[in-house]
Amino acid sequence: MTSLIQPLDLGTGPKRVVVKDSIDIAGYPTRAGSAALTDTPAAERHAEIVERTLAAGYRIVGKANLHELAFGMTGLNAWTGTPENPRFPSFIPGGSSSGSAAAVAAGVAEIGIGTDTGGSIRVPAACCGVYGLKPTFGRLGRRGVMPVHSSLDCVGPLSADLDELIAFMTAVDTSFAVGSSAAMPRLCGLAVAADTTILGALEACLEGAGLAGETRALPLMDEAYEAAMALINRETYVACAAWLDSGRLGSDVERRLRAAAETTDAELREAEAVRRAFTAGVDRLLETYEVLALPTLPHFPLTRAAAEEGRQDLTVSSLVRPFNLSGHPALSLPLPPSRGRPVSLQLVGRRGDDAGVCRAARYLIGTRHDEAIQTTGEAHAQPGR
Repeated sequence: MTSLIQPLDLGTGPKRVVVKDSIDIAGYPTRAGSAALTDTPAAERHAEIVERTLAAGYRIVGKANLHELAFGMTGLNAWTGTPENPRFPSFIPGGSSSGSAAAVAAGVAEIGIGTDTGGSIRVPAACCGVYGLKPTFGRLGRRGVMPVHSSLDCVGPLSADLDELIAFMTAVDTSFAVGSSAAMPRLCGLAVAADTTILGALEACLEGAGLAGETRALPLMDEAYEAAMALINRETYVACAAWLDSGRLGSDVERRLRAAAETTDAELREAEAVRRAFTAGVDRLLETYEVLALPTLPHFPLTRAAAEEGRQDLTVSSLVRPFNLSGHPALSLPLPPSRGRPVSLQLVGRRGDDAGVCRAARYLIGTRHDEAIQTTGEAHAQPGR
């Protein structure tokens, strides 16, 4: 198993946590899954999220693997090894927080801490069939997280259990409170381009919860994806350019970094204009609705074999990356698989209302649970069915 780069035992609590190796843990080097950082000295201080995790009574059991330099969507890593996808072993684990997702899917930990700059929590959560929350931008402090400067990146949790994820957020952020309301959320489905099977699964989920019917278009989704790509390319290049000629980078990351160097100032100015317009559009829609629903992934993830042959698929982030640009909280929650392939729903909420997104997810899960009980009861009552 390669979900962990290094086993640890910090803290004394019963709940186990793994921490992505782009996040500082005092006494251990932060290498971001890259041979280029082999000689990095040990961190002198815990990252803020690590301090909060330990103070909340959790036990850190390992540094989690990742796509090298947190700059890729497959989760493959030739230097540290690629985490196995426990629930869908023929598919990629997703990147970049591949180890965090794989660890919670395998039961190695109750919580995985990841980072999400362009879907890097939600994509692996979807690929591995677990929950993943990208909080509102800036909600959880990024001190001690690579890269030091980012206008997109968020620290957040992954878990195989929604209540565990909610409990963790409540423990590390005193302003986070989901409450016990079982009221139906005001939800709107977003009209997006995605695989028809995935769209059908999402529609069935919403119909089963009594939430189908409201669908709206969100302007500038495609432009927001491109703008977020321009920003991550420039910001990652600035953070990582020093390692480009080290001869130690994986070929996929090196190619992407060299391409990122070509990002122009004009593209950045246009990206910032799109950021403002898209964010305003999301905010307007959320004046009427509490939560927006859409697929996490537009299509099924690559098989691991295809990725190992060199195929790349950055468009797998086309429905998640726009909300890094806008900074809104977004949660990926797993739906029943389709013919052995992972399917996930993404919920997006008002900036600052991360708890509302989790509350809506809890409502959806509750209705699915009630429906399953009802279906089981009907089957028992009608044994000839």
